[in-house]
Amino acid sequence: MSDRIRCRCQSCTIDSFMGPAIITTIGVLFLLAQMQGGYFSFGHTWPVILLVIGLIKLASAVAPRTGHVTDSVPSPNPAPVRAPQAPAPTPPQQGQGQ
Repeated sequence: MSDRIRCRCQSCTIDSFMGPAIITTIGVLFLLAQMQGGYFSFGHTWPVILLVIGLIKLASAVAPRTGHVTDSVPSPNPAPVRAPQAPAPTPPQQGQGQ
């Protein structure tokens, strides 16, 4: 599989239900359209999908994030940025004719 570490906090767990909830909602809406037709056609009931997305996002935002994992792979530390050094003072040069 992959080397990613999956976050197990409640917020991420609720967020992971987004795909299955949308697929299930679409399936139920098409089933209602086939069984009842008329008012339950997909053209009338598609806003339910937006409601499901909003409810899952709201639940995810309200859920605690204790134990949340932000990055699964630690990024390498970048090299420290050094300020440019001032050029060393040059000794006064003697002229050729002197």
